[in-house]
Amino acid sequence: MRIAVTGASGLVGRALVPFLRRAGHEVWRLQRTPPTDDHDVLWRSADRQFRFDPALRWDAVVHLAGTPIADKRWTDPQKAQIEQTRGALTRQLVDALVAMLEPPKVLVSASAIGFYGDGHETVLTEASPLGRGFLAEVCHDWEAAALTAQAAGMRVALLRTGVVLTAEGGMLGKLLPVFRAGVGGPVGDGMQWLSWVHRDDLLRLIGLALTDERLAGPINAVSPEPVRQGDFARALGAVLHRPAFLPAPAFALRLAFGQMADEVLLAGQRVVPEVAQRCGFVWLYPQLAAALSAELSP
Repeated sequence: MRIAVTGASGLVGRALVPFLRRAGHEVWRLQRTPPTDDHDVLWRSADRQFRFDPALRWDAVVHLAGTPIADKRWTDPQKAQIEQTRGALTRQLVDALVAMLEPPKVLVSASAIGFYGDGHETVLTEASPLGRGFLAEVCHDWEAAALTAQAAGMRVALLRTGVVLTAEGGMLGKLLPVFRAGVGGPVGDGMQWLSWVHRDDLLRLIGLALTDERLAGPINAVSPEPVRQGDFARALGAVLHRPAFLPAPAFALRLAFGQMADEVLLAGQRVVPEVAQRCGFVWLYPQLAAALSAELSP
């Protein structure tokens, strides 16, 4: 296939491009910086509009671009940036794709399990309703923007991704120095559910979504075995051979991160990947201990 990828320099994108190329696909990186090779395309100009050549031809687009959700405290400017790089940016991308002489047949667009809000003990599937909060509304608008591509005949797959496990960054990358120093532990009371996916399994699920016509609409991109946050901390400590009993108190997290602490760090989602399971997807790392060992063992 001929595949274009936004967010190709991000945590998932920088692994996805070589993964797809190894599978025999032609991959173009849609980026905001000047192209460095024939398969780079400048996709946004100085006036924040899409300017790529409508005569280009792609079979599919994987849309991963967006400001990281949990990197900073949610100030009003940061929230506006998150909203703009999800809903508005996705709508602009879809408009540009629809205007191509031969629009792609498939759009695989990132989303997040933040769609469900704080699920507490509820088992959440793709059929579960929209939750409450800023992040849930962002995910709703993000997905709604991507789904407008259906009007042009595109199959749209929405990957509601959990915590992506890779030592290269994300939550795990931030926790590693703390746990290696022996001062890691659970977040809050450690009872909230954490739904996660090893990055290699996420890449494989994206690959399946590109080719399997059964995959349309929401897809929970998570392992089939969510864990409680305290169990995650203990498993990480065990793999690193370090203690993991020093908690990060909820009040301290709220002081440091405000609303983001309540919606991301202290909230929980017990998410199961019902759609992927129904399609016969087989995880390389369905269990947390094996996923952490594969990522962190020398």
